[in-house]
Order: sequence, then C-alpha cells, then structure tokens
Amino acid sequence: MTHLSVEMLAADAAEPITSAGHAQLGIAVLAGIAVIVLLITKFKLHAFLSLIIGSLVLGAVAGAPLDKAITSFSTGLGTTVAGTGVLIALGAVLGRLLADSGGADQIVDTILAKSGGGRAAGPSGEGRWRATGRRAMPWAMVLIAGIVGLPIFFEVGIVLLIPVVLLVAKRGNFSLMRIGIPALAGLSVMHGLIPPHPGPLAAIDAVKANLGVTLALGVVVAIPTAIIAGPVFSRYAARWVDVRPPEKMVPERASDDLQKRPGFGITVATVLLPVVMMLTKALVDIVVDDPEHTVQRVFDVVGSPLIALLTAVLVAMFTLGRAAGFTRGRIATTVEKSLGPIAGVVLIVGAGGGFKQTLVDAGVGQMILDVSQGWNISALLLAWLVAVAIRLATGSATVATISAAGLVGPLAADMSTTHAALLVLAIGCGSLFFSHVNDAGFWLVKEYFGMSVGQTLKTWSVMETLISVVGIGCVLLLSLVL
Repeated sequence: MTHLSVEMLAADAAEPITSAGHAQLGIAVLAGIAVIVLLITKFKLHAFLSLIIGSLVLGAVAGAPLDKAITSFSTGLGTTVAGTGVLIALGAVLGRLLADSGGADQIVDTILAKSGGGRAAGPSGEGRWRATGRRAMPWAMVLIAGIVGLPIFFEVGIVLLIPVVLLVAKRGNFSLMRIGIPALAGLSVMHGLIPPHPGPLAAIDAVKANLGVTLALGVVVAIPTAIIAGPVFSRYAARWVDVRPPEKMVPERASDDLQKRPGFGITVATVLLPVVMMLTKALVDIVVDDPEHTVQRVFDVVGSPLIALLTAVLVAMFTLGRAAGFTRGRIATTVEKSLGPIAGVVLIVGAGGGFKQTLVDAGVGQMILDVSQGWNISALLLAWLVAVAIRLATGSATVATISAAGLVGPLAADMSTTHAALLVLAIGCGSLFFSHVNDAGFWLVKEYFGMSVGQTLKTWSVMETLISVVGIGCVLLLSLVL
C-alpha cells in the first residue's frame, strides 16, 4: 500500500537484475511467496527473517546475481523505513502523548456518549455500549476514516487512527474487526480512488483525464464501496476472526494522577492538524498548479507527511502534555516509551518493502505488462485486470496504478471526459486487489491488530478484494449510464 517517491519510481524503472523469461519469473514469484508463508505459518519464524529469506529465494530462482538481489532488498527496505518507518514512529509518539495525557480517553468517552448509545455501568466499571451505539459505531468509524484519509497517505491515516480504533474496541467490548475493518476500508478507498493521492494523480496525468470529474465520480464510487467493504463486511470478518486489541498496542488508560485532561476540541484539533496541513497542500497544488511558484513550494514542504506529523507531535507536547500538567521530563519519558513497541512493526514493514522492491527489480511488473498486451476486452475491464495482475505480483498499489495507466492510457484518446475519468477509477480499483505478503501494508495491519498471517488474509486481504471488485462493478455500472 505504500506510496512511492520520485526516487522509488526511478528505481522501479531501472534495468531488471535478471534476464529470466516470463515462465521463470512466474515460478520465482510463487516460490518466494510460498517460502515466506511456509516459514511464518509452519516453522513460526519471525516475519522479518522470513521476508529476507523469501526475497533471496525469489532472486535465486529468477536467476539474479545474489549481490544484486541483496541490493534490491536493502534498497526497498531502506526506502520504506525512511518513508513509512519514520511516519510510524512519529505516529507512535503522537499516539502515546494522546493516551498518557488523557486525550484519547476524552475522544473515546465523547464518541461513546455522542454515538447514540452512551454507556451503562457494568461490573468491570468500563460499562457496555447500548444497542444503538453498537450499531452506529462501525458507520462512524468508516466516516471518520474517509474524512481523515482524504488528503493523507494510508500509512499516516493508520498511525493517526490506531489509538482511537484500539481504545474504542477495548472499551466498547467490540471485536477489533467490527471497528478496525470500517476504518481500514475508509482509508484504503481514499488511497486508491481519490485525488490527491499519488496513484490516482499519476493515472489522471497518464490518461489525460479531468481531475475534477475524476474526483466527483471517485466519490460516487467510493461511498458504496466503503460501505460494503467496511461496516457490512466487518460483521462477517468479526465472526471469522474474533481478535481483541493487542495489549502492547493499546494505549493505556491515563493515570489517575493527572491534574486534568485536555478538552475534546483541542485534542481533536491536534490529531487533525496534520490532516489539515496535507489537505491544504493538496488544494494549493490544484489552485496554483505551478511547481516553481513560491507559494506551492512552501506548501509542498509544510504539507509533506513528515513535516505535518512532526508539527503535530511538537504541538501535542503543549496542547496535550502541558495541558495535562506534564513536566518536560515526563514528556521526554513519554516520547521514549512510545518508540519501543513499534520497533518490530517498522522492521517487518520495511522488509515487506524490500520484498516488493526485489519483485520489481526482477522485472515482474514488466512481465505482467508484456503478457497483458494481447488481451482483447473492454478498456475499463482491461485496465482493472492489468492493475490487478501487477498488484498481485508486486504488492504496490501505486506501482500497479502507474504501470497500468501507462499501458492503457492511449485507449483514452477517443473517450469522453467521463469515461476517461472512469478509466482512472478502474485502474485504481484494480490496484487494491488482494493485498498479501508482498505488500508492506499487509504487515502493517497484521502487526497493529495482532493477527496471524491467516487471520490477516481472511480479513484485511478479503476486504481489499471486496473494495476492488465492488469498485469496478460501480465503475462499469456508471459507464452504462454516463
């Protein structure tokens, strides 16, 4: 699910590290994935080590020199950690400040009270959600995630929402899937279908589609897709996989020695600060539309995920930490404690990025493009299938979007404005199909939610597939009436 920088895209376009044919590459992909799954599920090897070994097996079966396979893996790991890893760390600091200051408690208690249910006292003192509140909460989570996910990358949305998702699930005695799946669906749909996310923007440029029309139709497709893959599917996911929030990830209830808790308004404003900063950057990019303009250059920096989250962390030290009566020493201790639990998550996500880069450098993406050139079907379905194939092979939604858009872009030359926009959305839907072990986002969700590989496949991977299939269904229906 990870987004790509200009440097990563340049790396993806480099010469393949092997001259293997299509059949050999296909076998190599299957071998690499099989080794990873077998090591984790059968031999209980840590996912970080399994991904390293799987990447080396992939390179060896594909006939790549071992040193080049190692370089590809290391490059992918380094790039992912430098981007996603830093965001995870900053999000963890923000989440810990949110929890220790009592801000997370304030948000959860307010959501509980306002969701239509409130709490009735129970033996544990935590209480239970009333029936109306329980029914409303998954819908509230998909709405919140959709709004938060509009201007930001999937990974940033995850680290911003995880503390709230875990606390709501724990306090409300929910299966984590009932709350987590709607939040993930809202974020994922935004990431794959709605500008200004990098995949849709790149596809709009390649297809020469109208941004405004694509945005409008994207919202039309996104709403039913997020509903079906989120609140509706979460009912079944909760039956298939009944997991509770992992204790190591759940923010602890604020201690009783707090002088006071920060208010709901200032807490929400602090959490949404990076969202507003990134959304402002996106709006400036659309309005100014000149990369050399001073205003746009300033907001390109201010609205970057790193600066936005860093700013939120610094602001939170005052609006949350100081508001709760924290001393400088206690704030420093809070920051230090926040980083330990997510070290393993960062390494696993980074290794997932390394495996993805090995796939790309071996030429698997190009292999899919070559094979798909002979397909003779409708342009919208072709675009979806090409994106699905590249997504399954490389694990990257953005690589799938950009590659598929480049292949089917010429087909948009004779299309109407609306159908060109639908072509972009078809590509975006295909790019989200069945996230599995070669996607860094798969490992991010697995670790945050404390699931096994099998449980993640039955929930997260199926949810992504639902988004893809329901999305292309909506796109094809729109193509019949527009």
